This record gives sequence, structure tokens and C-alpha cells, in this order.
Amino acid sequence: MKTTMDPPITLELPLRDPDPVPDCGVCQALARQRADAVAAGNSSRATDCSVEIRNHPHPGRKRRRA
Repeated sequence: MKTTMDPPITLELPLRDPDPVPDCGVCQALARQRADAVAAGNSSRATDCSVEIRNHPHPGRKRRRA
């Protein structure tokens, strides 16, 4: 029988929305979709778009995990 408490949960601050790469059509399309989702109140879709922008590969750019 366990009689001790679990350690506290540590939550990080949310990541800011990533900036799309200016000359990337995929990033620009995702940014438009994100703006549309925000305008429609669909925060889940907006977050999905941000994750895709953040993880979209570009030469010389390190991927950041969300």
C-alpha cells in the first residue's frame, strides 16, 4: 500500500504561435487556416495548425517538438 504522495505536476507555459516561413507556401496556407480557425472559435484546429507550422521541415531549420 502506497502511503506517500506523488510529486507535483509541473506545467510549462504554452508555446507562442509560431511564425510561418515567409517563402513557404505550406506554412502560409497553414497560417491562413489557423487565422480562420481562430475567427471561427475553433481553438483545437488553430492549435493543430500551429503544431504543423512548428514541425514543418525547412532546410537549415531545426524542428521543435510541441
